[in-house]
Amino acid sequence: MSVTTYPAHRTAYLLVDPYNDFLSEGGKVYSHIEPVAKEVGLLDNLRKLDREVRKQDIPIFFVPHRRWEPGDYEGWDHPTPNQMKVLKVHLFERGQWGGEWHSEFAPKPGDTIVQEHWGSSGFANTDLDLRLKQKGITHVIVAGLLANTCIECTARYASEMGYHVTLVRDATAAFNSEMMHAAHELNGPTFAHAIVTTNELVANLGA
Repeated sequence: MSVTTYPAHRTAYLLVDPYNDFLSEGGKVYSHIEPVAKEVGLLDNLRKLDREVRKQDIPIFFVPHRRWEPGDYEGWDHPTPNQMKVLKVHLFERGQWGGEWHSEFAPKPGDTIVQEHWGSSGFANTDLDLRLKQKGITHVIVAGLLANTCIECTARYASEMGYHVTLVRDATAAFNSEMMHAAHELNGPTFAHAIVTTNELVANLGA
């Protein structure tokens, strides 16, 4: 893929599901993604991205998964397999530590928090598209968790909506290397305009 330029005031950083359950030791899912997260340097790369996008005044949109609470999914005709897992373990439980933002990746004044998504796409049944369009955004950089579910689905949906999409291959993680490979080598190239490392993205943003 050719080098991508990111137009000022038309680029946004979408940070998906930066919850303690995903990113902090003791989180309900962290132990499952820890090997991949450490291999790619996930936390350090998310820190680097946070510093750089704020330095460049790129707006940050928090794209949060639904925080589980009693009654969720019960009585549904056809909850997805992932929603059934959420129901089983109470992932991202509202009002509990696991459903809180990781302390280093919490929203700051001026950031946008969009409506919580019930499935894997940050766009479906939320106000993300509206909020982006109201700020004139045409390019989105997508990072966070998980590579082959919410990241892939949100980024694919963004491309369908007409946005220029960048995936950051080492600012995400998955349960195993095969899922990472599928997300970035098999599926990502079918919809993403750029698939880059954190360092490659930072260099382009700086330019």
